[in-house]
Amino acid sequence: MIKCIATDMDGTLVSSAHIISEENKKAILAAQAKGIEVVVATGRSYQEAAFVLADAGLECPMILANGAEIRTKDGEIIGENPISKTEAIDIAKLLNELDVYFEVYTNHGTYTNDREKGLALIVDIFLSINPDSDREFVSKAAKDRFEEGHIHVVDNYDELFQGEEHKILKLLAFSFDMDRLDAASKTLAEFPQIAISSSAKGNLEINSSQAQKGVALEQFVEKRGISLEETMAIGDNFNDVSMFQRVGRSVAMGNAVDEIKAMCDFVAATNEESGVGKAIMEAMEVE
Repeated sequence: MIKCIATDMDGTLVSSAHIISEENKKAILAAQAKGIEVVVATGRSYQEAAFVLADAGLECPMILANGAEIRTKDGEIIGENPISKTEAIDIAKLLNELDVYFEVYTNHGTYTNDREKGLALIVDIFLSINPDSDREFVSKAAKDRFEEGHIHVVDNYDELFQGEEHKILKLLAFSFDMDRLDAASKTLAEFPQIAISSSAKGNLEINSSQAQKGVALEQFVEKRGISLEETMAIGDNFNDVSMFQRVGRSVAMGNAVDEIKAMCDFVAATNEESGVGKAIMEAMEVE
């Protein structure tokens, strides 16, 4: 019996327009009505994830920044696994030396030190993954990310790395130069307290070794007296693997790469076809 459902957000719960479909929403509400815990497990910050859920009229607990933070449906922090400031400084130095752009995710939101470069890279990477999308629409969505306060601009990341105000949850690196990205990944793999994954072509998700979706999900269900065997995880990319490896029912999205599909128990419809909603309803029907 499924008692908990963990769903990724980008490429999974939301469409390429970053919207939760009505079918997905109805399925989540149906699961919650049956007493099934539905948790969103995403690489996004709290601010960016909460906005999408609120817009759809949904309330769910969240595993954020790949497990660096766990929050209740009301936004209360109930778990944290930040990167140490010393390691964050070393990682930033390495990425700067390789000329790899990156953003810093903190407990107070996401930050960039180069607004224009960030906008251009996000648009280009999104379009490389979704070539049929309209560039003008994607550009507007990227700009909205800044204007709505989901990402903040700072002159220098040092102000985040110094002092106690900000906890460093994740560094998200972007580059179309795969040699640079590979060089960064290989060097970062030597950091003993760091976990590296990817949520899309051209990026690196850099977290504390304990900040993985699967680790956070294990902590989440344990506190609720639910076993991992009674948990279903739905996702589409490599930062979802730690969940797939732990749960009793793993579901890859139809838009996932073949490697992800091969490691899961089931393959759902795509995110454009409300694959999450269909997977949830199918799981409840099996029960």
